Amino acid sequence: MKTLNNMLSEQLKDEEFRKEYEAIQPEMTIIRAIVDARTSQNLTQKELAERTGINQADISKLENGTRNPSVNLLKRLADGMGMDLRIEFVPKQQI
Repeated sequence: MKTLNNMLSEQLKDEEFRKEYEAIQPEMTIIRAIVDARTSQNLTQKELAERTGINQADISKLENGTRNPSVNLLKRLADGMGMDLRIEFVPKQQI
């Protein structure tokens, strides 16, 4: 049986797939950060919604990648979890 990492490694050998995969990484990083921050505090989406005033359905859409958050919305989420929001630009890695 193939693991997810093995399957991904194989797929990344395909140049077109790799480019698409790399293109979505900023969004995936944000999604993972939101979910990780929320779950690390044992918060449900509903509880986070109550803390932030953001509709639970909108939090769900953010977490499943069907809605792109504004910086203001990310700040509200961070505030609701007692966190600071940091956004940074980092140099691209040369291949």
